[in-house]
Amino acid sequence: MTSTPSESVPEPESFVAPTRFAVPGRIGVSEQTAATWRTAALTEIRRETPRAATFRFVVPGWPGHVPGQHLMLRLTAEDGYTAQRHYSIASAPDDSGHLELTLDHVTDGEVSGWFHTVARPGDRIEVRGPLSGFFAWPGDRPALLLGAGSGVVPLMSMVRHHRARGLSVPLRMLVSARSPEELIYARELGSETTPVFTRSAPPDVAVGRMAAAHVAPLVAEQPPGGWEAYVCGSNAFAEHASRLLVAAGQPVERIRIERFG
Repeated sequence: MTSTPSESVPEPESFVAPTRFAVPGRIGVSEQTAATWRTAALTEIRRETPRAATFRFVVPGWPGHVPGQHLMLRLTAEDGYTAQRHYSIASAPDDSGHLELTLDHVTDGEVSGWFHTVARPGDRIEVRGPLSGFFAWPGDRPALLLGAGSGVVPLMSMVRHHRARGLSVPLRMLVSARSPEELIYARELGSETTPVFTRSAPPDVAVGRMAAAHVAPLVAEQPPGGWEAYVCGSNAFAEHASRLLVAAGQPVERIRIERFG
């Protein structure tokens, strides 16, 4: 399911109907688009945390994406060996032909290991997508985002989209990290975001798991039309955050979850 940086995950469904909703609240994905491999050239590498970096690519013919979608990435070695992984798209959609992925350096991960230790601007890989329309947010309804660790990646695409388009629809984000040093995109986060630190925190900031005290006040804001909640992180975090949302009164049918690990 997942589109967050993960070394091994099952392939998601693809949905026909690229210009309409195939299922209420779900963005249609063209099977042809989802199956087409395109060559992507690495143009930039930016360090986000000691273990996470953002990789920017130019992808000729990229059809565009909706925030929250992901892609399949393929590396091919000189001997013909290939490795494929799903990764979230971190960048907001635009018409530049560029997209960004933010990858954790996973211990013993052959793909993330290659990116973090070998990859250099000019290198070429293959990508296909965008994939999956269930977790996508086109900016048409209030969005309450909960993420942990690299689960913030698809959520950041939504935040960037919200800013780039100057959208007035309400958007709030809670993001959990072990420490300020491990908070991905820390330099970009603004007033829409509340960070939660589980191991160490700045002075006068409590340390602990995401809790009802963080979630309930946001759910209670109840903007017109209500929140659409997006949860992304590990299995344990997804279960925990979903329970907090339900306990705070968020309708179950309006919680979208992506898990990794």
